[in-house]
Amino acid sequence: MKPAERRPAGDSGTTRGRPVPITSAATARRYVRSVVDEHWRAPSGRASERAVMDLLLVVSELVTNAIRHGGGLAGFDVALLPEGVRLSVHDYSDAVPSAAYGPGTLPRSHEGSGYGWPLIIRLSREILIEHRREGGKTVGVLVPLT
Repeated sequence: MKPAERRPAGDSGTTRGRPVPITSAATARRYVRSVVDEHWRAPSGRASERAVMDLLLVVSELVTNAIRHGGGLAGFDVALLPEGVRLSVHDYSDAVPSAAYGPGTLPRSHEGSGYGWPLIIRLSREILIEHRREGGKTVGVLVPLT
């Protein structure tokens, strides 16, 4: 998908040059894993498998939320930073999820949903939600890999 229009201040990350159409959580996970495998795991081995699994869970939750609750996936960007991976997921909805800035508390009972944002909050840093000029929003998070 197209690159992010604007990076947060101080973000000097690099994105992968080859465009990959992201249309599902599975496609996004494969793409992010390939980026991490190429840049973080070889040869330095800086990212543990557990950290990568946490990252992929965040990818799944963000992309699924955009598809299910955000009117569809409008874009997906990955930036590699010294402290981890910045994900930016663009959707078509202006609505900001009420749980996005919550404490990350898991629901008391399982009713098939409600776990996504608590997991994103627990596994990510620097959650930022911005409205896009053309409509919709971008949800950006930093997922540490060290």
